[in-house]
Amino acid sequence: MKKTGMISHIELYVSDLKRTSSFWEWLLVNKLNYQLYQKWNQGVSFSLGDTYIVFVETKKITPNYNRTAVGLNHLAFYVDSSKIVDEIREEVHEKNYMELYAAKYPHASGNNNYALFFEDPDRIKVEIVYEK
Repeated sequence: MKKTGMISHIELYVSDLKRTSSFWEWLLVNKLNYQLYQKWNQGVSFSLGDTYIVFVETKKITPNYNRTAVGLNHLAFYVDSSKIVDEIREEVHEKNYMELYAAKYPHASGNNNYALFFEDPDRIKVEIVYEK
């Protein structure tokens, strides 16, 4: 398999590794088929195939993350059915995570997609999308 152009990994700095690990392990491992890849005192990573996502705790927490400023806006993940999107949405509410664009659910990204938007503990926007 040619790897040219494929993403190797994404690394995000976070304010609280314990909260972040709990959130992302729930989503990535329990819902999206990732596996725990690495774990150390200041970080954790999760892999799916040859790609992995790294979360590292930083002490530099100001200014706060703002997805409307220059930088990362959001991470989006495919799922295989609208039912999975609905199930994740239920758990987002059970876990008291912040859903975004709830009034437009499930078509906040347009009518061709069935999508859920919510925030991680540092307010990084996450999108779960089923393409019809």
